[in-house]
Amino acid sequence: MTTPWRATILTLFPEVFPGPLGASLAGRGLRDGLWQLDARDMRAFGIGRHRSVDDTPFGGGAGMVLRPDVVDAACEAALAEGPERPLVALTPRGEPLTQSTVRELAAGPGVVLLCGRYEGVDQRVVEARRMREISVGDYVLSGGETAAMALLDACVRLLPGVMGAAGSAAEESFTAGDLLEYPHYTRPAEWNGHRVPEVLLSGHHAEVAHWRRAEAERVTRERRPDLWARRAAASPTIAAEEGTAPPPLAARPDAA
Repeated sequence: MTTPWRATILTLFPEVFPGPLGASLAGRGLRDGLWQLDARDMRAFGIGRHRSVDDTPFGGGAGMVLRPDVVDAACEAALAEGPERPLVALTPRGEPLTQSTVRELAAGPGVVLLCGRYEGVDQRVVEARRMREISVGDYVLSGGETAAMALLDACVRLLPGVMGAAGSAAEESFTAGDLLEYPHYTRPAEWNGHRVPEVLLSGHHAEVAHWRRAEAERVTRERRPDLWARRAAASPTIAAEEGTAPPPLAARPDAA
């Protein structure tokens, strides 16, 4: 029997889980045993009678920092039950979460997620445990719990059996070569004077596919120039159309 994909959350607020992950596709998958979720309270590893988990930062400054000994003990307990799972710290100073990273994590045995709080986590335990630091965006949250839910939702929906139609994920944003997804329409065909694009009503599958591709490219070019620039850099055809391709060697001033 295949072992389910397993997520362990290290947090000071285990009661917030599963939250939205207990609903819809992720929730059904959780109930059906397609994946497992375990939220651990880091205060169980706190210091002293009051189970202290944080302290003031060396060098001064506002806020508190999660202690390395507390975090390390929590990590040790979690990894003892699955040492092959990657240990990820959710932090605004981490690498951006991308669909590529999501696919990588979903393809593995699961993940251990550390949810930071206050001013963050003592860097020594981050480095000693070789944590992978990941950010869900260029903004700051009150803690890593919301970020953990976003990461888990993105991973879980890719697990076998969770999504009803395998093709649903194939045409989504960031899946087809760094393109955002094309716009969607449904009934009624006319609403408040706005018509559905005629091509979608034509029944001509090739033309529909061409329209969707063109719309995906248009939206990506307008809304995410960074993604479009990356596509152009990887595709000589796009680069030539955009006028960003380097000239042929013979046309260069420095050509011999």
